[in-house]
Amino acid sequence: MVEVKFHDIGEGMTEGEIINYFVKVGDLVQADQPLVEMQTDKMVAEIPSPAKGKVKTIHFAEGTTVNIGTVLLEIDDGKEISQDATSEKEVSAAVSAPQKQEETKKRPPKRIIAAPHTRRIARENDVDIEQVIGTGPAGRVTDEDIFQFIRKQEKQDIAEGSFIEEISTDDSTFISEAPDTIPFNGIRKQIAMRMSKSLSTIPHVTHFDEADLTNLLEFRQELKDTGENISIVAFFLKAIAITLKEFPLFNAQLDEQEHVIRLLKDYHIGLATNTEKGLLVPVLREVDKKSIKEIHNEMKSLTKKAQDHQLTAQEMQNGTFTISNVGPIGGTAATPIINHPQTSIIAFHKTKRMPVVTDKDKIEIRSIMTMSLSFDHRIIDGADAVMFTNRFIELMENPKKLLLYLR
Repeated sequence: MVEVKFHDIGEGMTEGEIINYFVKVGDLVQADQPLVEMQTDKMVAEIPSPAKGKVKTIHFAEGTTVNIGTVLLEIDDGKEISQDATSEKEVSAAVSAPQKQEETKKRPPKRIIAAPHTRRIARENDVDIEQVIGTGPAGRVTDEDIFQFIRKQEKQDIAEGSFIEEISTDDSTFISEAPDTIPFNGIRKQIAMRMSKSLSTIPHVTHFDEADLTNLLEFRQELKDTGENISIVAFFLKAIAITLKEFPLFNAQLDEQEHVIRLLKDYHIGLATNTEKGLLVPVLREVDKKSIKEIHNEMKSLTKKAQDHQLTAQEMQNGTFTISNVGPIGGTAATPIINHPQTSIIAFHKTKRMPVVTDKDKIEIRSIMTMSLSFDHRIIDGADAVMFTNRFIELMENPKKLLLYLR
């Protein structure tokens, strides 16, 4: 018997959600045949079969979130399974047997299956969780089961005339109506963990500035008129790569254990991308060695894969700097959080047409974009941040200079 486990397929991953099984119990499978599709913190990945055989047991239902190392299913390859694996099989057998799940719904399970968060809700509302009938996989007690139990108990108390309104300064001690809930797992949970680690580790400082994009937009239109439709972000990326080379602390990592700042020689820029399931950051590699057109094409390909949840682990690793283009959505300024262990991140906000006093004391209508640069204040000073954005702004306001850096 061969156990198919959920193994680590990405950086910092601790859990994943079972999206889809490609097989069912009784199916014959070949080695390396895809068995199950998993949603991790940042990608969808397939778990292949490690051996040829017949699917013997499927332990968890689709939609279940499991930890790294969990046995997902077992394949009968004609060999005996170990005693440890057998015991794991017995523990999770209820999940793979629909008739047992139905029986569990009819009576309180002997072994209560519930998440720590669910148990906390029960404790805070004085609910004996053993009296709650679970409706989740294998009779798992869910948050909604607890709220349903509370509502049912309230109705019974009112009917019996024993209902007493509770008054408390802590609203969380008594819930009269179940709130809407959103699962806090998968990508959203991993984003929270990474953001918490970054903020607790890095002293963030954010420098705000403005760039006049009028000349760049006109230059872009000139190219468009000749058939070259280049995204404005491609110009941003090229200018950022040039600026990073001139200000290496922004393309670095702090190694606290070795007491050194590592000035990185690669310029791999992460592209913060908003998707239906949360923020993904594909990495555009060696930006300094690419033309603006190459940057445009690769950026479009990566962002589409992010939207379609087809990114691989390799396409989201080893970024050295991150950009976030929120301008199309709107907003004037923000404090972007650094993608640890990087040292900085820049966000581009909306561009507005506004009157500007030029160097010749004339008032002109110009296209002004705001930006926010967050940096690690342990190794970067405020003056460095100002010089960094000044150089980037210079390139944006004189975009034809970028042609001097074709590669």
